[in-house]
Amino acid sequence: MDDVSILDSIGDDSVVAISGFNMATTPEYLINELFKTYQRTGHPKNIFIISDALPAVPGRSLDQVAQILFHDADQEFLVGMLMPFLGFSPWLQKMVIDNRIECYGWPIGITAYWFREIASGRPGLLTKIGLNTFLDPRNDDAALNELGRNKKTCNIELLSIDSEDYLLYRAPKPSYALIRTSIADEMGNLSTQEEGIRGTVLSIAQATKARPKQGKVISQVRWITKTGAINPRHVDVPFPLVDHIVISPMEYHWQTGSIAYDPRLSSQIVSPMYNNLDRGILLDKSKEYEMVIARRVTLEFLELFTQKQAPVLVNLGIGIPALISSVAAEENIINIIITVIESGPWGGVALSGNDFGLAMGAFALSTMPDMFSNFEGGIIDAASLGFLQIDRFGNVNPSILPNRLFGTGGFPVIAGGVSKIYFAGSFRGGNNIIDVKENGIKILEDGPIAKFVKDVYKISFSSYQASKYGQEIMYVTERAVFKLNGTELVLVETAPGIDIDKDILEKMEFKPQMATEIKEMDKRIFSKSAMNLKRDIEIL
Repeated sequence: MDDVSILDSIGDDSVVAISGFNMATTPEYLINELFKTYQRTGHPKNIFIISDALPAVPGRSLDQVAQILFHDADQEFLVGMLMPFLGFSPWLQKMVIDNRIECYGWPIGITAYWFREIASGRPGLLTKIGLNTFLDPRNDDAALNELGRNKKTCNIELLSIDSEDYLLYRAPKPSYALIRTSIADEMGNLSTQEEGIRGTVLSIAQATKARPKQGKVISQVRWITKTGAINPRHVDVPFPLVDHIVISPMEYHWQTGSIAYDPRLSSQIVSPMYNNLDRGILLDKSKEYEMVIARRVTLEFLELFTQKQAPVLVNLGIGIPALISSVAAEENIINIIITVIESGPWGGVALSGNDFGLAMGAFALSTMPDMFSNFEGGIIDAASLGFLQIDRFGNVNPSILPNRLFGTGGFPVIAGGVSKIYFAGSFRGGNNIIDVKENGIKILEDGPIAKFVKDVYKISFSSYQASKYGQEIMYVTERAVFKLNGTELVLVETAPGIDIDKDILEKMEFKPQMATEIKEMDKRIFSKSAMNLKRDIEIL
């Protein structure tokens, strides 16, 4: 086993791959110590970081490093990064917005796949994901700032194969990898058995070790055990792929942003935690309208079950969609609506906020590249994703504005591959004050930000592509539900207590189509108690 001085071997101008989905599989100790090495010696400098998601939450790990770098006008530590998500790192966002480092925003699934492709000796990742969005070089650029657009360290090429358009994603091969697992044996075999996800650690290690120039893999672990003590089925990274192992103090090895360790998150124990769920714990009462949205989408998933007469497999995005698993648990229908999260968990109740990516009571954990195959390949039945902007054509921007660079996350891959998408979010942005009553809602104060706009700032979901491939698209808010018809929005439902002109049309930057019959939302979704959905269906 090694001490942190092994990080001194990382040279200037290196490409460093770092695992991490918020704090899950994030090697916080290695990141902090690498930066301390730079502060002490001035090296390594000009490193370029590639991550499978984001190894940070506010104030920790890479965000803490970025805060120090932001206040150092002469910093030479970080030259750039390929970072799929910036939402939980306000200081990295500031660095990118101020053009201090070059930055590229590929989707999480694309980056996770890219590691696997590089590990296989291929030049990059070839896919249809991203066509007609900001990732398509005909429309925009995946670079998130001017430095990125000028340097083009990472690039996307348009190719035609058999008269079909594809995108080729290319980035520099990593020369070092910093990954995190739970346990190493004396040989160096690594296991993630105490982590909440398996992440992309194997693909990152393989990409780093691949030819033509084999790199070095350094893993942060919490424990060392005897050789043979780890069941071979629990070995995530075999020892020939590992060069160095560093034991981390517990304070730098948390499962999530707010949970140091909970055995339910790593399925070390399975708790009967679905009974008598307290909605007050699951939801901020000042935003109870968010549960209204989650319940409305749940009804759509239940309708899919009725049509299929078998359990439906659905993906939940960050934010309001993550609440759907809580609704399913509250209604005791988790065996009917099977939820998966992009980071790897199957089933259970998804955590939210800084803890998003993990689930209580998951029945299976896939690696992240394997999970994204379920999305891009259209294997799952449906998905619910959040939104920041929706335009007159039905295009969606989930997270990017000129002063807000959350990044795309897993959104483009999920939205581009799944046959049925239910976008879920508040009708207006900002501080909404909405009174949820037993039979409807009352708007007390609207948020100041329009989310239904004439043109989105960046297209991450293309209505043109959705129409071309026959995807079924719905947009669900607390007061209105729209469907996509070709490349136009159609208003199909409104909440009880809502004035269509005053509360909907006047608050949009365009006028949608109007359904011949605009229905009223199911009153049950506004109830203070469970909807008792299980009694309404026949369990197979």
